[in-house]
Amino acid sequence: MGDFYQNGIITTLHNLSRRSVDSMEADLVEFAKKRPMGLVLPSLFSEITGPALPKIVEELQQVPYLNEIVIGLDRADEKQYRHALEFFCTLPQHHRVLWNDGPRLKKLDAELSRFDLAPKEMGKGRNVWYCMGYVLASGRTESIALHDCDILTYDRSLLARLIYPVANPRFNYEFCKGFYARVADGKINGRVSRLLVTPMLRALKKVFGEIEYLSFMDSFRYPLAGEFSFRRDVLTDIRIPSDWGLEIGVLSEMYRNYSNNRLCQADIADTYDHKHQVLSEDNDAGGLSKMSIDICKALFRKLATQGITFNAETFRSLKASYYRIALDFVETYHNDAVMNGLTLDIHHEEKAVELFAQNIMKAGQAFLDRPMERPFIPGWSRVVSAIPDVMEQLYDAVEQDNREFGYTR
Repeated sequence: MGDFYQNGIITTLHNLSRRSVDSMEADLVEFAKKRPMGLVLPSLFSEITGPALPKIVEELQQVPYLNEIVIGLDRADEKQYRHALEFFCTLPQHHRVLWNDGPRLKKLDAELSRFDLAPKEMGKGRNVWYCMGYVLASGRTESIALHDCDILTYDRSLLARLIYPVANPRFNYEFCKGFYARVADGKINGRVSRLLVTPMLRALKKVFGEIEYLSFMDSFRYPLAGEFSFRRDVLTDIRIPSDWGLEIGVLSEMYRNYSNNRLCQADIADTYDHKHQVLSEDNDAGGLSKMSIDICKALFRKLATQGITFNAETFRSLKASYYRIALDFVETYHNDAVMNGLTLDIHHEEKAVELFAQNIMKAGQAFLDRPMERPFIPGWSRVVSAIPDVMEQLYDAVEQDNREFGYTR
């Protein structure tokens, strides 16, 4: 039967009827007359030659309601940028590729650095931030979706369901978070969300008691999903992390800036699979190990702004509570997998839990050692205040890159 249950304090929009994508797109075409729509695609050059992005572009070619597609391109030299322009030129929608490693955007980045406003590190957060700036600068869209470029199971219904809540003029949502079942190849995936974030939120409640922010975060069915949509005014003040805390940071900003009835989550896919990160037990600078540390720090920083005080004893208690809760979740997920004819390796699950428990302590120590750390990229409203013509500079840099290297649409 359909699951219409509303959990937590955030509205959940379910997929109850398997409504056809053609029907949803017909609505969206009408919505676009009042709320022009756009899509942001943060991409690595390597994804252009991978198995997922070519299929995503094929699906996007059929989307009739988008007014703009903004692609942020990372880790590309000039030859690769030219290749990217050719790759994306099959898109019928107005689109631009931000060459983040090109001389023009590097020059702008250096200018921002003079004011201490540039992103501190490379990565998805930086890429998304510049794309958001371009969306503001172009002024072509009112409702914007963002999704990753490594989705192996992509079809255009995902985009339709993701952007619908912020595109419908009758809805008052400013932000929508996508969720989906992380099941593929007969296995339950999504280890960091299942085995770190949810048990960590429950452990934080056990240690500190009921806190509205924790209830807010625990309301999201897949808090680490890289797919979300928003109204354009969200972009002016949002501050996002440049590390793996991006998704947690975005949700935290939504909690800070908007009342709960302006936010929702939507079921956007029956199946979802993408490239998987290695656990990286021996390397805190990569894989799921770095991801888990960054996520923990993002949660600690936000709770500190809520007046929560942390010390070494707190983190030891938190680790112990987390460890017990997470191990109980391993049994829960194992039983769920067996009942559905799926596989779940208890040994590997518990190895992940052990690593995450260790990384809670590492993240806690880093938090205590560097209390003035500033992982957030400033909001664009602050950047404009410091450099009034920055939007014009960003827009012109992107347009000149696209013109110079042969793309004129």
